[in-house]
Amino acid sequence: MNKTVNINLAGIFFHIDEDAYAKLQRYLDAIRHSFSNTQGRDEIISDIEARIAELFNEKVKNERQVISIKEVEEVIAIMGQPEDYMVDEEIFEDEPKKTQSTKTVGKKLFRDPETGYVGGVSSGLGHYLGIEAIWIRLLWILLTIFSTGAFVLIYIAFWIFVPEAKTTADKLAMRGEEVTISNIEKKIREGFHEVSDSIKNVDYDRYGKQASAGASSAATTLGNIIKFCLKLFVKFVGILLLLIAGSTLIALFVGLFAVGTFGIIEAPWTDYVDMVNTGAPLWVLSLLCFFAVGIPFFFLFVLGLKILVKNLKSIGRIALLTLLGVWLISIIGLSVIGISQATNRAFDGDVASTEKLNIMPTDTLFLRMRNNPEYTGRTWRSSDFRIAYDNGNKVIVGNDIRLIVKSTKDSLGKIEVVKSAEGKDIQDARTRAENIKYSTSLIGNELLLDSYFTSDSGYGYRDQEVQVTLFLPEGTTLYADENTSSFHRNTDYYGDILISGEEGHFLKIIENETSCEDCPEDTWEDSEDDTWDENSEDWDSSDDFNARVNINGEELNIKVNDEGLEVNDQKVDRVRIDSNGIEINN
Repeated sequence: MNKTVNINLAGIFFHIDEDAYAKLQRYLDAIRHSFSNTQGRDEIISDIEARIAELFNEKVKNERQVISIKEVEEVIAIMGQPEDYMVDEEIFEDEPKKTQSTKTVGKKLFRDPETGYVGGVSSGLGHYLGIEAIWIRLLWILLTIFSTGAFVLIYIAFWIFVPEAKTTADKLAMRGEEVTISNIEKKIREGFHEVSDSIKNVDYDRYGKQASAGASSAATTLGNIIKFCLKLFVKFVGILLLLIAGSTLIALFVGLFAVGTFGIIEAPWTDYVDMVNTGAPLWVLSLLCFFAVGIPFFFLFVLGLKILVKNLKSIGRIALLTLLGVWLISIIGLSVIGISQATNRAFDGDVASTEKLNIMPTDTLFLRMRNNPEYTGRTWRSSDFRIAYDNGNKVIVGNDIRLIVKSTKDSLGKIEVVKSAEGKDIQDARTRAENIKYSTSLIGNELLLDSYFTSDSGYGYRDQEVQVTLFLPEGTTLYADENTSSFHRNTDYYGDILISGEEGHFLKIIENETSCEDCPEDTWEDSEDDTWDENSEDWDSSDDFNARVNINGEELNIKVNDEGLEVNDQKVDRVRIDSNGIEINN
């Protein structure tokens, strides 16, 4: 039975077999010996150990697994033997040395703070996409301007989730170069000798030849094209998720911290939210909505990042479960508030009051709506409400007033006022209805009705409404002001005898209807000159003319048949004859 050894390699603990440990120790000693006279030796060795630890970590499935000699040999095969990667200063002369060829691997997204200005996000994206960083920075600026600052949060998200290229191995992976001893050593030399452009040109030529060799097969090329299109589509989906989720999160964030949400600054709209709310504080309702909607979009945002970034750091299981718990609590909280809101409006209640009016059948009643500038300047019906103050007390002001006019056979008129509201039960609804304040007044023969009602703000807004029914004795004359028009637009269900459009006229109240006393008549009015006798010589009994009429010395032949109306053999649409003369409309 072999012994196991606990080792710390680049800050990561491993359990390794004794034989495997010995082989690994000899390998690392050989590497240290090969770089004994090399500038940056310590950094090279540190990066090599970090790369070996990374490879070991990929092979270990759990914390208790012991690394055997097999895993050590596989890692050595990837990293290469030290003698195969001996590189001295002559590599930068005109005569190239024989070295083991390296190959490109899939690039990984890292932040490059060495060439960056803020967090290195643009430089890292430039390496990953193969674009100059200046163009990435310019794109960030344009997107931030056109999105009104939305892409600032996206930049911060990249800064948080994308790791920084700290080690030489990370920097090689950022550029798509294989992380081997040779490449690590070369990268360290680049820092000391500033010859990165020469190394890159050599690598690009090599990669170009490899790409040409790989494209020899038409089938392989077609497969690569299809694979590229699929990858491009997936990347597009990732970008779309980032844009949608990011914009939604920004909108939620702005809405959460909008003026008045937390009571820092009083905003008028917060009062209106409180009037229809069930008692939960506005900031609690805002937080619940933010988490209920924002957390799913946050996960969509992370998903978009993972589609675009292969080595994106995970948010961790604890954070995932915490966000899931907060989301469930928010959903439950909103459900409770929604049920409570529906419960508070489940029942309708009303209270009615009736008052006699000193209006008799021989009287003329003038009806008008009045407003109060301190509450509202409106004189039309509306179902919304406003907040006002009565001697320093906050009140609800509404204009939902319904006016109905009916006839009665009683000798005196009367007025009935019905106030209604919604509540969690009948009694609660009646209590809210009783709290409605509405007044009318009869001054002489003028009846004034308020165009508004008020209610204490403590009762909240629960669809309060006032219905005013005016009963007038038959024979009474009613003159309704034109400002009553919007208040009595009722259906036949209410039995309103005041027809819309008859405002501003004297209306005689008869049984279940009115008769307009001063409305213009559209009928013909007979006069001495407008009469004719069927037996007179002026009457033509033929089918061509129905009548021959003399109006103020002007004789007209009027013909009416199935084809229409003709005057003096000319087709017309309408003829109107009254004391003012004759009017013919073609």
